[in-house]
Amino acid sequence: MTTELASVDAAIDSLLESHDPTTMPAVEFRGHRFDAGLAAVHFPVGSGGLGVAPKLQKHVERRLADAGGPPEDPTTFFKWLAGPTVLTHGSDEVQQRFLRPMFTGEEKWCQLFSEPGAGSDFAGLGAKAMRDGDEWVVNGQKVWNTLAHLADWGMLVVRTDPNQPKHKGMTYFALDMRSPGVEVRPLRQITGEAEFNEVYLTDVRVPDANRIGAVGEGWRASLTTLMNERVSIGGGTPKRGGGSIGELVATWTKLPEHERTAVRRDEITKLWAKAEALRLTNIRASQNRKVGNPGPEGSVAKIMFAELNKDVYSTTVDLLGLSGQVDYDYTFRRPETLDVSGTEAGPRYAFLRARANSIEGGTTEILKNILGEQVLGLPGEPRVDKEIPWIDVPRS
Repeated sequence: MTTELASVDAAIDSLLESHDPTTMPAVEFRGHRFDAGLAAVHFPVGSGGLGVAPKLQKHVERRLADAGGPPEDPTTFFKWLAGPTVLTHGSDEVQQRFLRPMFTGEEKWCQLFSEPGAGSDFAGLGAKAMRDGDEWVVNGQKVWNTLAHLADWGMLVVRTDPNQPKHKGMTYFALDMRSPGVEVRPLRQITGEAEFNEVYLTDVRVPDANRIGAVGEGWRASLTTLMNERVSIGGGTPKRGGGSIGELVATWTKLPEHERTAVRRDEITKLWAKAEALRLTNIRASQNRKVGNPGPEGSVAKIMFAELNKDVYSTTVDLLGLSGQVDYDYTFRRPETLDVSGTEAGPRYAFLRARANSIEGGTTEILKNILGEQVLGLPGEPRVDKEIPWIDVPRS
């Protein structure tokens, strides 16, 4: 047994000996787990980790699950985006304030990045913050904010210096979503639900103590969030034959014999092979990923996940025939959980929800540009606005 594995097992043994996960509230147990360094084992000691290899996290999850530990709260998905950003760019005070309640689920987070005029061109955002003593006064609009109606805090990036080039005049803050001047409005989707929102900010006062990273370094901090978002969306590793492809195969096996044609079998086999290739790629990327922020493999996984998910559920609904068009509730609702893949709600829902996979977390088109430039070394597209002050960039 390696030294790192032994230290992890010792921490797990100590945690379970002192705190029975089957007899205490989930939030309380997660707090003890954070204190034991088992929240994210590759985080530093004192920040929810033990400073060991990230691959040991699966060992932690397996042992705690076997002991009756609570499953992950799906509404805390954004802790895997905000947490690494706070750890990498936040001051010691910011880390101490936010990391523990973020992991326990006492404080839920959302992401406030995109704007009506700054989606794929995130660095072109126009929401602004002006300093007023120890506070910043924020005005602007954000859009496509997942689960913002449930969030206590938001990852907010705004423009603090319009006279700098667009990538250099941004600053990253933790925004209290209960602050005066914060208004969250639902955006109804084709699924009937309003998982996404638009957020209006009117003279919202944000303490400078809630700043994450240096003033003007918001672009660098946001890249940490975005890279982790892409890994979180596309980097899952379900068991072999599980996830969306498992649902397709289950639908296939229920078809009458005369509908299971050779052509359809070949189509499903090709999708199964793609799903397995993506699963193995994600496993290899996870094993090779060093402690720190993920690299471009997150963009690869996210592109492939988005396209595969759409193809799988389109095929599933085709197999269902006319029954694929009924037995789905389109009633307007505000969801309480997050299901990016759509597997939890069935193929009819997932067929609609999968349309968002190629947009959220960075559009497929933008990610192809990133891979072309950063991985393949291809020349970048002309960017005439990169070096001029943001305030001088022509806008429609």
